[in-house]
Amino acid sequence: MAFFFEVLITGLMVGIMYSLIALGFALIFKASDVFNMAQGAMSLFAGLALVGFLHQYMHLPLWLALLCTVGVMTIWAYVIVFVVLKPLVNRPPLMLFMATFGVMYLMEGIGQSIYGTQAKGLNIGIPDNSFEVAGIFMSSFDLFFAGVAAVLVAGLIWFFQKTRNGRALRAVSDDHEAALSVGIPLLKAWYLTWIIAGIVATVAGVAWGTRLGVQFSLSYIAFKALPVLIIGGLDSIPGANRPLFQALRSVRKRDS
Repeated sequence: MAFFFEVLITGLMVGIMYSLIALGFALIFKASDVFNMAQGAMSLFAGLALVGFLHQYMHLPLWLALLCTVGVMTIWAYVIVFVVLKPLVNRPPLMLFMATFGVMYLMEGIGQSIYGTQAKGLNIGIPDNSFEVAGIFMSSFDLFFAGVAAVLVAGLIWFFQKTRNGRALRAVSDDHEAALSVGIPLLKAWYLTWIIAGIVATVAGVAWGTRLGVQFSLSYIAFKALPVLIIGGLDSIPGANRPLFQALRSVRKRDS
């Protein structure tokens, strides 16, 4: 029976790793009604940038490299919104969806030009050790990123439900023209959304890059995250992390 729970919890923890990418999909769709096919490429580019800042070029400390990576993703958010999406305001959603394909190929091409095509190791100092809890072996690495996912979900739920900017993003998602008519700046809302999605992509890129290495197949992990997104709900931030809540419930039931 302990083996069953061990396999179950391990599977759920891996699902949480996928949910970090699904969270980016849900975030952008919830706030801007755009299904962002570039989310996987954003995670890849964030991982490449972090490797460059940590090891390849500047050899910065981890905290500074993470800040620089977030800065790079903020610049990307500006480019995507004001260069790619701004000309498509009030256009059919299909056009916005297809534009994200262009963003995906653009980010992959630029990443390949700057960092090359070879797989790169990423070590952020988190040991992948196993330890035993009530007869069940668990990974410290998986638990760490499960905790990170929990913090991200709680923070984003609070942001969308309790803050003025979060409610404005929800209004923009419901109706672009109505949001504009009441004074909500559409481009600013999109820009904020893509910045937050870039931060989420950075976390996902760090998690998967540490586990698998930073390589260009990393962008295709986004397609494996789609079942998490579909089951949890396309515009549901808690739903994107449903494996996290299932894991917590399983542990609680096992302990009781």
